[in-house]
Amino acid sequence: MEQEEKYDQSIEKKIDELVTKKGVSRRDFMKFCGLMAATLGLEATCIPKIVRALAIAPRPPIVWLQFAECTGCTEALLRTSDPFIDDLILSKLSLEYHETLMAAAGDAATSCLDNAVATYNGQFFAFVEGSIPTANNGIYGMIGGKTMLQIAQEVLPKAKKVICVGTCAAYGGLPAAAGGITGAKGVKDAVGITTINMPGCPPNPVNLAALIVNYLLKGSFPKVDSYSRPTFAYGSSVHSQCERRGTSWCLKGFGCKGPNAKHNCPKVKYNDTTSWDVQCDSPCKQCTSPGYWDISAPFFNYSGKY
Repeated sequence: MEQEEKYDQSIEKKIDELVTKKGVSRRDFMKFCGLMAATLGLEATCIPKIVRALAIAPRPPIVWLQFAECTGCTEALLRTSDPFIDDLILSKLSLEYHETLMAAAGDAATSCLDNAVATYNGQFFAFVEGSIPTANNGIYGMIGGKTMLQIAQEVLPKAKKVICVGTCAAYGGLPAAAGGITGAKGVKDAVGITTINMPGCPPNPVNLAALIVNYLLKGSFPKVDSYSRPTFAYGSSVHSQCERRGTSWCLKGFGCKGPNAKHNCPKVKYNDTTSWDVQCDSPCKQCTSPGYWDISAPFFNYSGKY
């Protein structure tokens, strides 16, 4: 009993340190934990477990690779004003390498990557942003004298798990659209390894945070669908969750791809739960599906049909 009391006091102290550092209240922290539980489809009784996991869980090493991309996925994450999502990524994980966030450049950056992979071989999680050019042996994408394809082939098989952040990394995305000459592909198709896919253009930072919380809480990643997408975020169609479904304001006659798209946009929303595409009078573009961008064209199409 005494040991349990000391354990609880230790957790309380860590929570106090965290909220003090962020300049917010314990209520904000608990609200964030509640959001994570709701996003993962967990009962409210799991919130105390999430609190403990965020307070005392070990920091798994992360290597974040960026290939053929616009950096929009990283920017979406960094631009969130939620005071705990950034802390979850930057403090609760041991971020060993990230080209956009690290101070090192050139040879120093390459050394950081090599050292991280060697030190944590088989232990690190690889987060990949962007597709991988494969045409002509990958010559259309180079970093530090190596092709992106070569880097992916060298690094990713050594990871404990590979998480594709955004549709480009998951399925090829815009770089793989018809007419391109780079042969851009998603990680699985380019390297031939199993991945967890978090598609979206960009993916929602809340879902990425929930994926990490699930691992810190359970020591494993959540169940995925046939496209390797976590079902907590990609298990239901956008249309089935849309607030305009069945109303005269439904955008089905304007090219909305919501009936075919799988994502929790209507519930989680973007910009810190402010809004999402349809709420802004823009049809869903099915950006979380394989084949995006081509399957979504034209974005606006008044046909009166789905």
